[in-house]
Amino acid sequence: MKKTIIRLVEWIFDIPDDEWVVTGVKRKMRGWLGFREEQWLRVVMNQETRKLVSAIEPVPRNVLEISGQYWEKFGFSNYRKLFYPEFNICDGPLDEQFDLIIAEQVFEHLLWPYRAGKNVYTNLNSGGYFLVTTPFLVRVHEHPTDCSRWTQTGIRHFLAECGFSLDHISTGAWGNRSCITRNFPRWIHYHPWLHSLKNETLLPAVVWALAKK
Repeated sequence: MKKTIIRLVEWIFDIPDDEWVVTGVKRKMRGWLGFREEQWLRVVMNQETRKLVSAIEPVPRNVLEISGQYWEKFGFSNYRKLFYPEFNICDGPLDEQFDLIIAEQVFEHLLWPYRAGKNVYTNLNSGGYFLVTTPFLVRVHEHPTDCSRWTQTGIRHFLAECGFSLDHISTGAWGNRSCITRNFPRWIHYHPWLHSLKNETLLPAVVWALAKK
């Protein structure tokens, strides 16, 4: 009975803001009911990518995040964020070098991902890192386009084509059929009572890679 009630409330509070109530109210109610302000799809991915970045030595000083601000409070001494599609890494490299470039859930939207990967490679210092995460078994979501999906093998060789050595690329993936099915209609906020973090290796919902130049 308790799970049924929570699932009903989960459904209500995942209705878009313009169709229900303001974001602040939904956030407070989700917190009160035990939901995290984190998508179920991203829980394990976030945990694992933070481990990867935490293990980088020396600690990256100059960091660029493309199309997000998840890493803003990670403690980097010089952090910059740019947002797609206003900024499109496909168009060319920036006039700046970075120790770490992060692109989470954006490369699937790019019309020219190979160009973008080459530009990222150009913008990295020698020994710099590129962290990229993408969906795999996730519904098409136009923002403004949705173009590509990669498995672990696919993203590893994609990054190698962009200039990174295969020996310096580590990958990971996570997903299960329950998460994939539940996220087809809408993105689901994670609740530890309701949502399994079990990994079914043949059903990846998200894929990630860390490549060193």
